[in-house]
Amino acid sequence: MPTPRIRPARPDDEEALGRLDRDTWSPLHAVQPRPEPPYGPFFGERDPLRECLVAELDGALAGYLRLGTATPLACNAHVRMIRGLAVAEESRGQGVGRALLRAACEEARRQGARRLTLRVLAHNAPARTLYESEGFVVEGTLPEEFFLDGAYVDDVFMGRFL
Repeated sequence: MPTPRIRPARPDDEEALGRLDRDTWSPLHAVQPRPEPPYGPFFGERDPLRECLVAELDGALAGYLRLGTATPLACNAHVRMIRGLAVAEESRGQGVGRALLRAACEEARRQGARRLTLRVLAHNAPARTLYESEGFVVEGTLPEEFFLDGAYVDDVFMGRFL
């Protein structure tokens, strides 16, 4: 099995990342409606290029992770937050998500962070299992935070020390 290669995103990844983001949309993890044309840009003010790590398998785009600050506050500058993680359907089960999480931990440390956090929908068991296997623990739950696909869903806050 090939080893995922993780690298910073480049401007020329825009189209492929946008397509991956749309292809992996699912009510299992998405709180926004399914994307519809015309599609907006993948990178923007809220989601800058510098906060995106990309995974490749055999030279093909296999996934991405957005790593940003938790808040704009100076007193919170020691915390980074995973703001999105997606793995292409055909690349699942090949260590791409795990490699992206480990790279995010390394990058957060490099940036001087002490903690890494994320939010995940309670019904997303595959993601929660992966996060727990990489040292994330549940730090809080927002009960019925979202109404998705006809059901109330808890929002789970997870974190780990670096």
